[in-house]
Amino acid sequence: MTRRTRLARLVRRWRPDRNPLRRAADRFEAAIMTALTAAFVFGAPAAALVAGHEAAAAGLRAEHAQMAWHQVPAVLLQNAPAPAHAMFQASLEPLVRAGWMAPDGVAHTGRVYAPGGARAGSTVQVWADGSGHLTRSPMQGAEVVTRIALVASLATLIVAVTVAMLGLLAHWALDRRRLAAWDAHWSVTEPQWTGRR
Repeated sequence: MTRRTRLARLVRRWRPDRNPLRRAADRFEAAIMTALTAAFVFGAPAAALVAGHEAAAAGLRAEHAQMAWHQVPAVLLQNAPAPAHAMFQASLEPLVRAGWMAPDGVAHTGRVYAPGGARAGSTVQVWADGSGHLTRSPMQGAEVVTRIALVASLATLIVAVTVAMLGLLAHWALDRRRLAAWDAHWSVTEPQWTGRR
C-alpha cells in the first residue's frame, strides 16, 4: 500500500462523514482524539519551555545564593577510620568531627567527610555559607543544564501521560455507550429474528 493511500485511509477514518455505519459516538471519539493530539503537539513543547524556563530561573537563583559560599579548611578533631577495602576509599569517605572558622571569625564544629585513615589535626576543605554552616559544593553549569533538560523532559512526559490517560478514558466511556446502544438495539431486533417475545 502506498503512503498516499494510507494517508487517505487515515483521513477518511477520522473525518466526519455521512457514512451510515459511523455512529455519533465514533464521530465524537474522532473529534476527541484529534483535539487530544493537537493538545499534545502544542502543549508538550509549551510545557517543556515553561518548565525549562522555571528550572533555569531556579538555577540562577541558586547560583546567586551560592556566591556567598566559601571553601574553608576544617581541622579534623579525631582520626578517620581506615577503609575496610581499598577499593571503597574514594567512594565511601567516613564522617568525622572537625572544626572550622566561619568567614566572620566564629568557630564551628560538626561532622565532615574525610579521607579514610586521615589523622586528627589534618585539614580537609569544606564548603560553608556566609554564616559558617556547612553546605554541599556549589552547582556547576553542567549540573544546571542537566536539571533544565530533565525538568523539560519530565514536563513533556507528564503532558504525554495526561493526554494518553484522557484518550483511554474517553475511549472506555464511549465504548460503554456503544455497547449499551448495541444492547438496546439488539433487544428490539432479537424478537424479530428469533420469534420470541
